[in-house]
Amino acid sequence: MSEPDNNAAAPAPVQPRDQVLRVFSRYPSALLLLVVFSVEVGVGMFVIRDVRTASVEAQQMYARSVLGLRQIGELQYQAQETRRSTLYALTTNDSNLQVEYADQSREADRRVTEGIAEYLKQAQMPNEIEVGRGLQRDWSAYLKVRDEVLASILEGSIKEAVDMDLNGGVPSFERVRQDLEEIKRLYDQQASDQLARVGASSRRSIVRLVGVVCFTLIFATFSVWAIQRSRMLGAVQLAKLQMEFVTSISHELRTPLAVIRSAAENIADGVVGGKEQLARYGSVIRNQSRQITDLVNEILLFASTRNKKNRYTLRPLQASEIIDLAMENTAELVREAGFVVERRVEPGLPSIIGDLSALSQCVQNLIGNAIKYSGQTRWICVRACIDETKIPHGSREIQISVQDRGIGIDKSELPHIFEPFYRSPAVSAAQIHGTGLGLPLAKNIAEAMNGKLTVESKLGSGSTFTLHLPVAKQKQPLAATGVKGRDAVAQK
Repeated sequence: MSEPDNNAAAPAPVQPRDQVLRVFSRYPSALLLLVVFSVEVGVGMFVIRDVRTASVEAQQMYARSVLGLRQIGELQYQAQETRRSTLYALTTNDSNLQVEYADQSREADRRVTEGIAEYLKQAQMPNEIEVGRGLQRDWSAYLKVRDEVLASILEGSIKEAVDMDLNGGVPSFERVRQDLEEIKRLYDQQASDQLARVGASSRRSIVRLVGVVCFTLIFATFSVWAIQRSRMLGAVQLAKLQMEFVTSISHELRTPLAVIRSAAENIADGVVGGKEQLARYGSVIRNQSRQITDLVNEILLFASTRNKKNRYTLRPLQASEIIDLAMENTAELVREAGFVVERRVEPGLPSIIGDLSALSQCVQNLIGNAIKYSGQTRWICVRACIDETKIPHGSREIQISVQDRGIGIDKSELPHIFEPFYRSPAVSAAQIHGTGLGLPLAKNIAEAMNGKLTVESKLGSGSTFTLHLPVAKQKQPLAATGVKGRDAVAQK
């Protein structure tokens, strides 16, 4: 068996665009469309958040400005009412009306005092607090003059009351009026500032919305293009693999057919004489016919698993049965290649549910694969054990593994080895013949039995392919099979 050619030409570098498309091609179209839909939902949530933010800002503007203006309007009205009641008391000589107007003035000033206190409680900005405190001081000064005016009125000193009001009450109330106007101006300014902020926020939301929508459209367009492009590249790659498959199959068929034809012509022409020589030619024809039959059977079996046309007979099986049948069917191949197959089966393994012929074919493919890629190392280990640690919900599985110490598989090739028709450049350069269907067929069989096929490999150190099969659900465990834990079969 020839070694890989380390001097073989390296494959052409992959363009960055094709690398991106290969990443996209690993995912189904539905997943990419789901990503696009998720982005659209994200855009919708983004817009809703901005709308809610603008709504909250508008509500805050209403509460701070409109309601504040209403509060200041009420303060102005009650302050004017306080002033009017005092003036009414000054303009009448009826003592009863004077008392009534005095009470009305005091009631109105109580509301103004409470309103000023409420305003100071709600004030947040330094200028608001400063104006509020100034209003509170000026209002207290006016009330002091007003109280003296009302006292003079009730004592009958109208002229003294008028002089007092003109000299102290009018200037004091004018300062209160100016303070109220200043507060009103602050509210107007705050309303304008908040309105400008809401407008700026709305403009930012529009810019963000346009940007996100443009990004979404570009992303959606790129996704659709990538999906179509990846499908096209996948189709081209599949066609290329199929052409390589046809070429490989042609070689695999042409060589044994040529040998069979040559041997048959020699026999027919009488070139072969004697029983020993005839037996040797017959052995050649038998071996080459078996090689062609195995190749055709592999192709037909792969096609049947791909089209879901295979019908399996499921029954309880022991791992030892599967391994024994697989080793029996590959015994001649192992002997001719001069391999040592080490068999390790844990005793007392529980049964699995599967098709004996299909599962043995799966293990046969793994053994044949190990023989083909073992290089100069003529050793294979077939192992069966139970694993209860890595399976969720307390389930158990039987693991049947085939290990070799051959050329191994490069890490970059591992994601592709189960693809139909795939053969790595290193294998092709080493002129190791094959169809690229053995591992995909084994994987299809494993998945049909509710199992899976995994691989661990290191370049230059060998590979281990493991068939994972769930343990059959049964009420009572099966009796121990009595298989020895470890024995070696040397076939040379």
